[in-house]
Amino acid sequence: MLQSKFIETVVGIFIAIGLAALLMLSMKVSNLSSLTSEDGYVIKARFLNIGGLKVRSPVKMAGVVIGRVSNIYIDEKSYDAVAELTIDEDFNNIPGDTSANIYTAGLLGEQYISLAPGGEETYLKEGDEIKITSDAVVLEQIIGQFLYSKAEGNSEGDL
Repeated sequence: MLQSKFIETVVGIFIAIGLAALLMLSMKVSNLSSLTSEDGYVIKARFLNIGGLKVRSPVKMAGVVIGRVSNIYIDEKSYDAVAELTIDEDFNNIPGDTSANIYTAGLLGEQYISLAPGGEETYLKEGDEIKITSDAVVLEQIIGQFLYSKAEGNSEGDL
């Protein structure tokens, strides 16, 4: 009887640890673990196509997370997608001619913004905009263009 209670307690603790690990994993995958860090400065980047970029997506430089996407909206004048990036206060020396690219990482297809520093001696500050950007690569568009070019190639060969 006493051994049965001990086994049930150990199994209960093991299940509780497993559920806690699943909770932490799901928070890591959905980027909810970083909601506590809101300190930093906001800069903007314009893109013609942001693909599947989402709010809370990471902003990386040299593979290191230096901030998060804090807001995404459409500019009513140019109809560009504007991503607002909250950069951690520790990274306050990003050159003014830095470029921003949207990349896809991992098997889950999480998209993130990668910053490539330039050579200017002035630094980005609150409210500045990154001028050099590269849009997201949309896999569906590439496949569509490939299939279209193949179909065109076959029709020309039939003549």
